[in-house]
Amino acid sequence: MAATDTPNAPSAPASLLGLAAFVGAVAAAALVGVLSSADTAADYTALRQPPWAPPPWLFGPVWTALYAMIAVSGWLVWRRYGWRGACVELSLFTAQLLLNAAWTPLFFALGLRGAALVDICLLAVVLAATVVLFARRSRWAAALLVPYWAWVVFAAALNYSVWRLNTGG
Repeated sequence: MAATDTPNAPSAPASLLGLAAFVGAVAAAALVGVLSSADTAADYTALRQPPWAPPPWLFGPVWTALYAMIAVSGWLVWRRYGWRGACVELSLFTAQLLLNAAWTPLFFALGLRGAALVDICLLAVVLAATVVLFARRSRWAAALLVPYWAWVVFAAALNYSVWRLNTGG
């Protein structure tokens, strides 16, 4: 099926419910991070960091924008193809959300910075695959994930640096 085909587009109410579901799923992933550690900003500041580490106040605005783009991206593919028509793409989308949700508890709540590094590296790979497959379905959906992928790659480098600086590994 060509990327321009629009099989069985949902009704306007169903489309809005779908958008709400994607926003809810992304918000749930974000809440896992927020609720897993009482004060991530203070924990982050207490760690030895590379000189290129961003200030703690930057993470909230960046992640808010990224989470909005993530939700819209998934919704665009679902709205156009549904779960059956984009099963692989939306399964990868779900997998990246689960990996995203796991990172903060690993890194901050459990202090498992090496495990968090493995998680975020897997996230970068799954997310790259999601971008490639989304691009076949919707260029807009893929484009909305590119800043997220870039941030994840940057965050992986930061995770590695913080892990090394704080373990002597």
